[in-house]
Amino acid sequence: MKFSAAIFDLDGTLIDTLEDLKNSVNHALRQFGFPERTYEEIKSFVGNGVAKLVYRSAPADAGEETKTKLLTLFKEHYIEHSMVFTAPYEGIEEMLIELKNAGVKTAVVTNKMQDAALDIIESFFGNLIDVVIGQVDNLPQKPEPDGVWLAIGKLGEIRENAVYIGDSDVDCLTAKNSALPIIGCVWGFRGRSVLEECGADYIADTPSDVVKIITG
Repeated sequence: MKFSAAIFDLDGTLIDTLEDLKNSVNHALRQFGFPERTYEEIKSFVGNGVAKLVYRSAPADAGEETKTKLLTLFKEHYIEHSMVFTAPYEGIEEMLIELKNAGVKTAVVTNKMQDAALDIIESFFGNLIDVVIGQVDNLPQKPEPDGVWLAIGKLGEIRENAVYIGDSDVDCLTAKNSALPIIGCVWGFRGRSVLEECGADYIADTPSDVVKIITG
């Protein structure tokens, strides 16, 4: 086996969350009478955590106090509406089952709020993910490597046995900062060209490709 530990990004890699993220952002914006954002705009804003998503979605002239209120409104709405349209990409559950059967340990490291990440993973994947590291106080967000290293430790693994799987330039940088190779998933939020440009070590066109790369 090439890798015995797989560290996954969540949004855009395992699950498609864009519609629910868009709806919660626009709920917050509506409270201030601000223009709403489109699906494509939200798609371009994601990847660096919910605070950056909300701040990028706010009007350019919105002050810090307003942005903080928008973020609070977003979080309140999203925690209650995070799984209305959200669903795994086709083939993801089968991929995780194959990895589990092959003895590969799995973790998710995400900039999504910890409670929302746990709810989504428990609902869709049950015990197919061994460790979940989301956004919590005092843990630097991706692309900082802290969450990835924490996950590897919780899995009882070493970095030399681990690979990172993600869909974006942020994920490429996270893998680089964590000293891990990365499998780039073309079905996610950024696409093949971005993954190739940011130097993904492997490119997966389908979830089954991820299994083949990991198990060697």
